[in-house]
This record gives sequence, structure tokens and C-alpha cells, in this order.
Amino acid sequence: MNEHVYEKLQYNTLKEIVKEYCVSKLGKSLIENLNPSGNKGVVCNRLLETTEARALLDYSGSVPIQGIVGIDDLVDKVEKDIILDGEQLTHFALFLRGCRKMKQYMRDKEGYAPTLQGYSMSLIEYRNIEEEIGQCIRNNRVCDEASKELKKIRKHIAITEGRIEERLDKFLKNSQNKLYIQDFFVTKRQGRLTVPIKAAYKNVVPGVIVESTAKTVFMEPSTVGKYTEELLTLQADEAVEEYKILTYLTGLIYENLEGLKLNVEVMGQFDMVFAKGKYSKAIEGRSPKVNDYGYINIVEGRHPLLPGKVVPLNFKMGKDFRSLIITGPNAGGKTIVLKTVGLLTLAMQSGFHIPVGEGTSLSVFDKVFADIGDDQSLENSLSTFSSHVKNLASIIRETNKSTLLLFDEIGSGTEPGEGAALAIAILEEVYQRGAITVATTHYNEIKNFSEQHPDFKNAAMQFNSETLEPLYKLVIDKVGESNALWISRKMGIEEGILKKAAKYMEDKHYNLDYVSSNKVRIGKQEVAKVKAKEVLWSKGDKVYLTNKEDYAIVYSEKDKYNNLTVFYKNELIEVNEKQVTLSIRAEELYPAGYDLDSLFTSYKDRKLEHDIERGSKKTLKKIRKYGIEELCK
Repeated sequence: MNEHVYEKLQYNTLKEIVKEYCVSKLGKSLIENLNPSGNKGVVCNRLLETTEARALLDYSGSVPIQGIVGIDDLVDKVEKDIILDGEQLTHFALFLRGCRKMKQYMRDKEGYAPTLQGYSMSLIEYRNIEEEIGQCIRNNRVCDEASKELKKIRKHIAITEGRIEERLDKFLKNSQNKLYIQDFFVTKRQGRLTVPIKAAYKNVVPGVIVESTAKTVFMEPSTVGKYTEELLTLQADEAVEEYKILTYLTGLIYENLEGLKLNVEVMGQFDMVFAKGKYSKAIEGRSPKVNDYGYINIVEGRHPLLPGKVVPLNFKMGKDFRSLIITGPNAGGKTIVLKTVGLLTLAMQSGFHIPVGEGTSLSVFDKVFADIGDDQSLENSLSTFSSHVKNLASIIRETNKSTLLLFDEIGSGTEPGEGAALAIAILEEVYQRGAITVATTHYNEIKNFSEQHPDFKNAAMQFNSETLEPLYKLVIDKVGESNALWISRKMGIEEGILKKAAKYMEDKHYNLDYVSSNKVRIGKQEVAKVKAKEVLWSKGDKVYLTNKEDYAIVYSEKDKYNNLTVFYKNELIEVNEKQVTLSIRAEELYPAGYDLDSLFTSYKDRKLEHDIERGSKKTLKKIRKYGIEELCK
């Protein structure tokens, strides 16, 4: 299995949908890196996890996955010896609480989810770290009670700030300062208490300018200088003490990092598993029975990505026959059958519940290959057929007895006889290698081969027998018709053409009558199509040049090599008669006695000839000066 198969069967699109049910980057990453397993034991365990998660969600509605968002980034920081700040430590404490709550939640759920309950036993509780962070960090900030020293420092800071505010109030109330003051209040700027002074008086009032605007400067008057220095010292002591506390708390996490990383892994796994459970609930999914011997029995299955009301698929193979050939018209649902079987298989092998009915059984395959759609490669100059064959060649090389093959329109894109023969040979080869194969086709030869082979079956997409409209239902052991005429009618082909086609299908008696002058459309023009060997070309005939898709005028009759000389874009060129169709005869275009030679002479040449005949002095002077050949250019 590879990305090409995942793209064709829209497996990655399905994973994107399931990822949306995760709450963390961890869970999404696990879904992103998830691939279908070819091991039956692994698949059964994945499905069991999803079944238990779904049961718990049905039972309680939600599960306590808390604090997992971004926790992997915090673990990386601790591993790199980065000290966590108050907000990050609060986040870590929330994660530890989430681990503890998940373990408590799972403790009595053994009856509902024994496997997931077993996973929860791996979670380690770190109450001491959780409590230490809770005692030291509040509102994402180191609190006063984190240490006696910090409490003492902050008490002195409060006293000092009170003294500063007291003196600043006196400054504002002093009538001598009234002229200088912009606003009569104390404001904190860049962590320092200041008063707003009019900018014009910034050099009059003694003190330190902390911040300024066009009209106002925020000053720390010199009267509080002594206390400000004391406050700055206290704030530095506070920062040192806070750093000690943050270092201590980060150290606790670092000392228990291995166990905490295991908790992160388990919680990420829970996030992924419960995302699968939420998806199962959303689609009313079901865990199918699982086998490893190629048996497929889809009951009332739906393609997981098709919106709205979908005709369910009932599909069975792998027990009485190993290869299924699906026939029927385009737009009848053949390709959807292939994609549904393929995507349901990949989803099941990834542990996803699938939208199927009770009794569904799917096989685990080592490999799933799909050749579906147009793989034309412009970069490698490969046609659609060449690309299909290249894909088929690589698929055949890797096919074994544990392979599911999905071929859409196998052998198409080339001459039907060769294409059908090649398709049958490929189907024989992969059958001999033991693969389970589902293929669609329009070729009768393949249908006939399938009917004769004891381990092949035909199937058809069901149609309404009266209206011939598709019902999108698969009927096994029935050969389908292409219904090309019905589709052509829906696409706007004229009824007369369709009646002729129906007659030709029935008796093979084609209309071979020769038509001497049949109007055929070429672009927006109408051209008379005349049998070439009976045309007698005449000078002046208007003709259509098929190789240039444009019109010309006949200059001379055909020679012994059946070549005509025609006047095209002011040049005489030779073309073979087979490339010419008659448009309008010369006698229909020009009156009797018309000088046809003038058709091949430019206006410039005709004017020069006329000027010479009437004896134009100006023209004769030019001829003597430049010569007649130069004037004719």
C-alpha cells in the first residue's frame, strides 16, 4: 500500500475527518501517521479499542481528556533545560490533573472497556508535583505563599509603593505645581509610579522622565527618588526569588520526565482512540467481523465520504469465487463499488468503525492496490493507457495471496481486441498469484471469460428495466449492458442518430449509399463534400483546405500526381487533391466573362498595370528611376 492507493481511495481524506475529533496535536499526529495494518491481531485490537471508546462515549457522553493540548511542547522545553514560566507550569499542572482524572474515570470501567482500562493503569499520578505547582502558582503567576522570602519582599514592595504614592499625591495637591500638571492622578508607566506633566514644563519640574508623548511627559519627581531606588532593588530581589521557585518547580518535572513522557504518550493514545469513537458515533459506525483469508461480505455498506442519502452496497466474494467482473454503463456506480470496497477495507485495517450493517465481514490484506481513474502523465509523456499499464505492471510484481486488487475499466484506452486480451491475461496472472480481484469492464470478451472461469463471477449494476435509469445496486451473477444509447440520449444526441445506432446494433446492415453533395459542418462554415475522384477542378473554384482549416482559390487543374495549385494568402501553393474539398464553383461566384486572372493579382499590381496603360508620367518616371521589378515588389 502506498500514497497512490491512499489518494485514489481517498483514505487520507477520511483520516482528515477523523483528526477533527482529536483535542490535541498529539492525537492528530497519531492519526496522521496511522497506516492500515496487514496483521489480523493488530487490526482486531485497533477495532476493539474503538468499540470500547464508543461504548464509554455512549455511556457517559464525554471523557476527561484535559491539559493535553501543547503538553508535548512543554516536555520538549524541559528536556532542553528551559525554565517554565507561571502560565506553562499551570498548564502542566492541568495535564497532571487530567492524567489523574482519567485514571479515576477508568477505574470502574472494566466492564465497559477492559482494554482501555488496562491502558489507564500505565498512567502515573504525580500529586506532589501537581500540589507544589498549585501552592506556588496562582493565576499563572508565582504567588506570595510560594516562599517566606518572597512574601517578605513583596510586603516591603507594597510599603515602598505606598510611600511613593503618598508623596506623589502631595506633589499633585501642592498649589505651586498646579501650573505644570497635565492630569491630577498617579499612573504607573513601565513599572514605575509617575505623574503627568505638561511637555512644555518638562525641564522645569525636577525628576526623571519615564515616558513621553507630544503633549505630556510622565515624570518621577525627584522627591520620590530615594524610594524609587529602594523599590527597584526590592523588585530585583523579587525577580531572583521568583526565578528560584520556577527553577525548583521545573526541576521537579525534569526529575520525573521519563514517567511524565509515558503519561503524555498514553494520553495521546487516548485522544486518538476516543477520536475514533466520536467518529464512529457520528456515522453510526460498526466494527465488522475480521478474517484473513480473503472473504468479503459487506451488508448495507455506504461509502464513508458520500454525503446525503446513499444507496447501500451489498457485496460478497472470496468464498465461492475470488475474482469479480462488474459490468454495466458509465454513471451506473461501478467505480463507486470499487472505491467503497477499497476504502472500507483500509478504514477497517486502521481500526475505524465503518458505515455497514450487522453481519458485515472484511478480510485483512497485506496489500491493497487500485488502478482507478485517469493517470495520464504529461511530465513523463505517458498517455492514459501507458500510465495504466505502467501502474498495472508494478501492481502485478507485488501481488501475492494476501492482496486486494481493484481495477477500473481494465484494458481500456487502446484497441478493444488487444485491450480485452491484455486484460484477460492480467486477470489470469493475478488470479494464479492468489489475489482477490474486483474489476470493471465494458468488454464482452472479459465478460465471456469470467462466465467460463470456475473461480470468476460476473456482476452488474442494476437499471430500471423501463426507463433504463441506474438504480446504483450491484447484482452478482448477472451480466450488465453498457446502455450507451440511453446515456447518449441523456447527453443530447439526436433521436434519429440513436435509432440508426439501435438498428446497426441489431442487424449490422450499414448505410453505404454514396452522396454526391452532402453538406457537412466544419466549424461554423458549410462545405459541399464531393467525392474527390469525380471533381473536375476549374480556375476560380473556392475550396476548403483540410490541412490548414481555411479557404483558397483554385489556380490550375490537378497534375498527373493529383496535385492542385491554389492561391492561398497571396501565394500559389501545391496541395494534394485529397486535402481539398469543393466549397463553391467559380461559375456560381463570378459573372460570365469575368477576368479570373485578376483573382491572383494583387491590387498594387493591377493599379500599376492600369497606370502604365493610361500613360501616367509619374509612374513612368518611377519605372525609369527604380525599374519595373522593384515597383512590383
